Amino acid sequence: MAITDWPAAERPREKLIELGAGALSDAELLAIFLRVGVVGKSAVDLARDLLTQFGSLNAIFAATEHELSQVHGIGSSKYVQLQAIFEMSRRALSEQLQARDVLSSPQQVRDYLVLKLAGLTREVFLALFLDTQNRLLASEELFSGTLSQASVYPREVIKRVLHHNAASVIFAHNHPSGVAQQSAADELLTKQLKEALALVDVGVLDHFIVAGNQTLSFKERGLL
Repeated sequence: MAITDWPAAERPREKLIELGAGALSDAELLAIFLRVGVVGKSAVDLARDLLTQFGSLNAIFAATEHELSQVHGIGSSKYVQLQAIFEMSRRALSEQLQARDVLSSPQQVRDYLVLKLAGLTREVFLALFLDTQNRLLASEELFSGTLSQASVYPREVIKRVLHHNAASVIFAHNHPSGVAQQSAADELLTKQLKEALALVDVGVLDHFIVAGNQTLSFKERGLL
């Protein structure tokens, strides 16, 4: 059955207008983006197929053009549109972090880091450089590595902190394994970075681990 044949209250577009985007499931939101399905499948059915195959919205956004094109009904134009939407979301969150004290909006920081890191298949270490009012100056990927490890060098971190004239920094890295749990190496690295940056009077406000849609805060765990 085509979506146009559904009761009005169940159609994604009408539901969004009536109840707001937050009331829609991931599949319904994705269906609005897709607009149309394929023969024998509605846009919602196609959206469910994508979520089943890739596992999450973040994984869909992180998929390559080749990977997405393996799904019947998804071509280059949809891939380009998805990437544009994803990048606009990241930039919108970045603008919000630039305009206010990040400590007053910790959930936005988490959301931003999830958008940056959640779908990656290799481990990446990044930093959020902040000014004296804890507003975002820049976000920068500093190191990247393999599925399970990225080598981090404190001297290079200090160089980038001084380049941005940052007063403080928030670190984050992802666990492609999907487990949001710090290792002994993560704890040691955080301690080394904190001590190194203290020498140039720069504070480390937090260190996040991103695993899928989950985030772990070193500060909340009492590790900073």
